[in-house]
Amino acid sequence: MAEQTAAFWAEARQEAATAVIDLHGEINSQADAALDAAYSAADQMAPSKIVLNFAAVDYINSTGIALIVRLLARARAAHRPIAAIGLSAHYREIFTITRLSDFMDIQ
Repeated sequence: MAEQTAAFWAEARQEAATAVIDLHGEINSQADAALDAAYSAADQMAPSKIVLNFAAVDYINSTGIALIVRLLARARAAHRPIAAIGLSAHYREIFTITRLSDFMDIQ
């Protein structure tokens, strides 16, 4: 199921016991509803792990980081590991600085 806004869309898909959320565009305040809907769709798959695929993400602002923190909190509350793939070197550094990398596996 794909959820889309003008600058951002996300789609959840299942790969074995893992739910992958493919993220596309800019993650900012406009991404809130689509990101939430994609996470809910992934959660309904009852996966053992959720992977956020950032390969097609163009930009993440501070509000976008807060949205990712919210998803991380939801996953942790469900005792479900969360990982990030496809991060650029710049966003890997941002995830390290903000300590998001302390709470999710960065691949």
